Amino acid sequence: MAVTSHASLAMHEEATRLADGIRRLVYNIWWTWNPRAQQLFKTLSEEAWVKSNHSAVAVLQALTHDELIANLYSKRVGAMAAEVIEEFESYLADKNTWGAAHCPHFRQHPVAYFSAEFGFHESLPVYSGGLGILSGDHLKSSSDLDVPMIGITLFYRGGYFQQRLNADGWQEENYPPMDPRKLPVELVTDAQGEPIVCKLKIAHTDVAFHAWRLNVGRNVLYLLDTNRPENELHHREITARVYGGDQTTRVSQELMLGVGGVRFLRAIGVDPSVFHLNEGHSAFLLLELIREQIAQGKSLADAQAAVRKKAVFTTHTPVPAGHDRFSRDLMDHLLHCWPEALKMNTEQFMDLGREQPGNPADPFTMTVLALQNTRAANAVSELNGEVSREMWRHLYNNVEAEKVPIGHITNGVHILGWMNRVTYSFWEYNLGVEWLKHIMQPDFWEKVADPRFLSDEVIWSLRYRLKRQMIEAMRERLEFQQARIGGGMAYSGQLPMHPDSLTIGFARRFATYKRAALLFSDIDRAARLFNDPQRPLQMVISGKAHPRDDGGKGLIQQIYRISRDPRFFGKVFFIENYDIQVARYLVSGCDVWLNTPRRPLEASGTSGQKTTVHGCLNLSILDGWWREGYDGTNGFAIGEDTNSNNVAEQDKIDTENLYAMLENDVIPEYFDRDAMDLPRKWIQRIRRAMVTLIPQFNTDRMVADYATKYYLEHE
Repeated sequence: MAVTSHASLAMHEEATRLADGIRRLVYNIWWTWNPRAQQLFKTLSEEAWVKSNHSAVAVLQALTHDELIANLYSKRVGAMAAEVIEEFESYLADKNTWGAAHCPHFRQHPVAYFSAEFGFHESLPVYSGGLGILSGDHLKSSSDLDVPMIGITLFYRGGYFQQRLNADGWQEENYPPMDPRKLPVELVTDAQGEPIVCKLKIAHTDVAFHAWRLNVGRNVLYLLDTNRPENELHHREITARVYGGDQTTRVSQELMLGVGGVRFLRAIGVDPSVFHLNEGHSAFLLLELIREQIAQGKSLADAQAAVRKKAVFTTHTPVPAGHDRFSRDLMDHLLHCWPEALKMNTEQFMDLGREQPGNPADPFTMTVLALQNTRAANAVSELNGEVSREMWRHLYNNVEAEKVPIGHITNGVHILGWMNRVTYSFWEYNLGVEWLKHIMQPDFWEKVADPRFLSDEVIWSLRYRLKRQMIEAMRERLEFQQARIGGGMAYSGQLPMHPDSLTIGFARRFATYKRAALLFSDIDRAARLFNDPQRPLQMVISGKAHPRDDGGKGLIQQIYRISRDPRFFGKVFFIENYDIQVARYLVSGCDVWLNTPRRPLEASGTSGQKTTVHGCLNLSILDGWWREGYDGTNGFAIGEDTNSNNVAEQDKIDTENLYAMLENDVIPEYFDRDAMDLPRKWIQRIRRAMVTLIPQFNTDRMVADYATKYYLEHE
């Protein structure tokens, strides 16, 4: 019988300890914003990592127990794992945090943050667009700051649809079902290991639901799920898809999110200090909170007053048509039991959400319910605040717009979550290992302005490395895309995308107001820009249209056809199946980030905020966040801080301003090189962007603002 040495036993014990640490790490998506953790999973199984769209769960499931232990016997892999696990455990154990200093009592009574979607990572597609990305970044930064927070949303088994273009460039959707066993989620159970099941009456049926737990650093997200055997099939499908189905499904989803979310929190013994409604989708939670107060014997007025003290509301939508409105018939059908529960008649109940109380023809508006029953409301940029106050002033006796009680907190992004390993290593090397603790400190970033601290050559090197990384990843996607679609011109024998070309990026949801094709409004003028051999230009475009938005799909088709036009072929690229991974490549690799919304319809917009830390510059209409961020030296503005009320006139003006800015400023400055072939003015603009934008437009600052201005109010 072989004798095991003490050294071998110690090695086995250490490998076993590390394996246990990896299993804990897999089920906490902190790893999605830590490049070293991602590199560890890739090292353990590159095939599983790549094929699963970067899922740590897939990597763990691909390895047998013995294989994982054997991998960890390697000094290199073991040291990598030990470093990551130590970093993770230190992160969780750190007590010297912003939250501990500013809101320690949230430890017993956390913030409950309700949102219809959360976007964290490409391997967890339970989101649709910008609202979900914002919510995910909000929860990540609340963890980094140690502001105790619980997220509530729905578990969309259909996920975020897979986009494919047909031969004519028309978007087609596919919804591959997600298996929770392959996701970093765990079923929420009681002490006996049984699922915690709650119920909610929808129409005349009690619909049962359970929840899945997703660990987000120090915090947690619960995803409510109606896919239970006791439910009828159509009720199982309530949580199947993001914003899926008809109005009945929409109301059912919003009841599940709002009322179901409150009931689930009660079932697990959580008493939040604050309920934060991110958009009106969750506003039905206010009905449940009022019902609880009335059940305790309070009058309606007193119940509403008590609820207002514990609820805050964020509104994003800058057009009246974008707010959820439900007819009386639909409300009577699906919420027929609520008037009695609130001790009121149907008309009084409908008035809770009516813009015109007492008008029987007026629908129930979720934003009205939210505005009237929360202690504070905010828009998501300064201009969005102005638009929102004007839009809702009729609810406040038509007072002057500036007196309407809707403030603003401008959105940000979770800086670390939008980095790749190259950028992370760049800042860690140049700013030190503690740099992440200083993200929202402007004076810390001032040093970046000094070329003696960070040379032009070093910044330009970063830009080329990031562009090369993007080009190689997008070439692979383009080749696959071309092979699948077939027909017409092909990239074979050519070199699509060139590192020396000025590269413009445009990637976001394809809503018509975002005007994705504005640059091609004058096709001949655009062709001249893209075919100047002395100043090569290329553009990478990606995004999905809502499945029922034919206007958005038409824009995608238009862009795709332009990309096949001989004048633009090999210079304009549409990348299908946009997701967080594609976004991460584009915001880091492009030189210029183009944003062309029809002002003032961009509530905030955050895609351009993701670019700055990589050295990409913004070229944008002065709408949303860019209106606040642009200072004349840190990027480029399209037009002035005004807009016409005539849509056709505004489109014409913006088109001319876009072409003029490209022809006279952006392109000449990029190609204005010195003897070392460096664009010194361009690099100076990159520095200014880093100094002025990074510390301000991030979700650490945003969450700190919410905590100090709203969460802690009336304490």
